[in-house]
Amino acid sequence: MNFSPDSSPFFNTKPNKDSFSLDLLSNLPDDVIKLLKESGFLSIKDLVIEGPYEISSRVGISIDDSIFIYNQSITFLEGLGIMEKRFTPAATLYHKRKKIGRVSTGSKNFDKLLGGGIETNAITEVYGEFGTGKTQLCHTACVTVQLEHSEGGLKGGALYIDTENTFRPERIDAISRARNLNPTKILDNIVVAKAYSSSHQELILSESSRIIESQDIKLMIFDSAISLYRSEFLGLSTLSIRQQRLNKLVHTIMRMAQTHQIAVLLTNQVQSSPDSGFAGNTFKAAGGNIFAHSSTYRIFLRKADRNRIARIVDSPNHPESETLFSISESGISDPIKK
Repeated sequence: MNFSPDSSPFFNTKPNKDSFSLDLLSNLPDDVIKLLKESGFLSIKDLVIEGPYEISSRVGISIDDSIFIYNQSITFLEGLGIMEKRFTPAATLYHKRKKIGRVSTGSKNFDKLLGGGIETNAITEVYGEFGTGKTQLCHTACVTVQLEHSEGGLKGGALYIDTENTFRPERIDAISRARNLNPTKILDNIVVAKAYSSSHQELILSESSRIIESQDIKLMIFDSAISLYRSEFLGLSTLSIRQQRLNKLVHTIMRMAQTHQIAVLLTNQVQSSPDSGFAGNTFKAAGGNIFAHSSTYRIFLRKADRNRIARIVDSPNHPESETLFSISESGISDPIKK
């Protein structure tokens, strides 16, 4: 089959914000639509998230045809305002970012550090030693994302991808009660997926789009993203393969954040780094340049007596700075002033 940008209109109807069906791709033969669906591509968003090379590999069509399908799918989402247009005035982006959604961390100090909370359409990576509050932040965000916009939420659910067996519904119950929320209602709006291997984690991610759409998910959590890869790919001989897999993983996550317009909170492990760049930190995030270049915001967490310190290590629009927060019955919170 051969497709041409000069052929008839690609879409058979005006873009509808409530419909991303492949049936809108009227320029494709019915047998191609069928192949796409049989290969697991059930919406236009799926095509954008997976990319042209994955489309070509799974469907068995040429890369040129896959690129054409992919580019037209991007154009469709641009028309709806979901993806940024190819050429956009900076002033337009500036005003649009003023309205971007954010999820409260539970701490006013922490929220201020992040410019209002965990941002949508982006990956926020937190890393640090065990006991520094990474998982507590994940649990708290599962609750706060369900709040009203005026209260620091997005009125949506959370998808918690658990690779270290750290999710505890009892903790959600306690955080909800401490914040005077209905724990049953809060738990009903959290979907948990436990990953048992790196390939299983990738399978879960590939199926997440349908959960995000059907359950009105506004926050996707990976706790942690790298754990299973570090345990399976041991030694220098497997490092290249591991990094390739991680690279594909984080770029898929980024496309999901942008396509579904959700917030992504990703926890990462640390490794010893005596020559680290700032005082008091003898650790660096695992994953090397893959995570360093892919995460929108990188936050390092460390202990400070009974409190915790969050420090912005990398951000496109924040200076390096830090703040104090604590862990309490209500999850992440501000330190009690004495």
